[in-house]
Amino acid sequence: MINEAIRKSLYLPRPAKLIEVDTLAEKEKLFRLQLEDGNVLDHTPGQFVQVSVLGTGEAPISIASSPTRGPAFELGVRAVGNVTQALHRLKPGNILGIRGPFGNGFPVPELAGQDLLFIAGGIGLCPLRSIIQYALDKRQQFGKVILLYGCRQPVEQLFRQELHEWREREDIVLLESVDRCPADIAWEGSVGVITTLFPSLDVEANRTVAMIVGPPIMYRYVVAECLKKGMAKENILLSLERRMKCGMGFCGHCQIDNTYVCLEGPVFSYARLEQLKEVEL
Repeated sequence: MINEAIRKSLYLPRPAKLIEVDTLAEKEKLFRLQLEDGNVLDHTPGQFVQVSVLGTGEAPISIASSPTRGPAFELGVRAVGNVTQALHRLKPGNILGIRGPFGNGFPVPELAGQDLLFIAGGIGLCPLRSIIQYALDKRQQFGKVILLYGCRQPVEQLFRQELHEWREREDIVLLESVDRCPADIAWEGSVGVITTLFPSLDVEANRTVAMIVGPPIMYRYVVAECLKKGMAKENILLSLERRMKCGMGFCGHCQIDNTYVCLEGPVFSYARLEQLKEVEL
C-alpha cells in the first residue's frame, strides 16, 4: 500500500510559504518557496509540481532549482493564464499549495562521466536550470559542460546575474544568441536563431548527452543539428512539459498515443519520441 506521506503529496496540496519573488523579465518571475512542514521537496532535476492558488486553480510548473540547493525550491513562471497571473500577484509570506513532485526528470545517474550539452530556448532555461545547477554543484562528476541559450531579444534573457556568473566560470562554456537585437542595445552574443551556434560547437559525439527545453518549433531544428554532430538518438533528451495538466494521468490532456507525458515524461529521449506517431518534431 502507498504510505500516507506519499499519498498526501500526490493527492493533497501541501502548504508552501512564498519566501522571495524576483522579476526575471517583463512576463516572467522567479518564486522561491519552502514547504511549511519543514520537509524538502526531494525532486529530481526535470520534474514538475502542481501549484494551486486558493480561489483560482492549479497548474503544472517545472522546478527551476536543483535539489542540491537546500530545503527551498524555485519555480520560474510566465504569466499566461489565470493561475500564473494570480501567482504573479502574490507577495512573500503568501501560502501556496504544492503537489508532487511528478514525472520522470533527467536520468542523473546515467549522466555521470558524460559531457553535457544544455540547449535552452526562451523560458526553457527555467526547467533546464535545475539540471545545470546540479551539474555545476557536482562538477567533478561530469566532463565538459556547454550551454546554448537563445531568446528573441536581449531584454528577454532570464537569470541575467546567473548567466553573468556562468560566463566568468572556466568549467562551463556558455554560447548565447538572440533572434534580433535593437540597434541601441549592446550585445556581444550571436544574432540569429539558436541553431546558428552549432557550427562553432566542439563536441565528442560518443560521450555527449544533449538536454533540450524550449518552444516546440525549436526542437526539430535543434535535434537535426545534434544528429549532424553524430550524437546518438538515445543521448538527445527533450522535455515535453508544456503538454501537462493534472500530473497523474487522469485527465488525458497529455496523452500521446498510449503514453502519458506526465507519467512517463516529461523528459524523453529522441529515440523514444520517434516511436510515438502523434509526436510532431
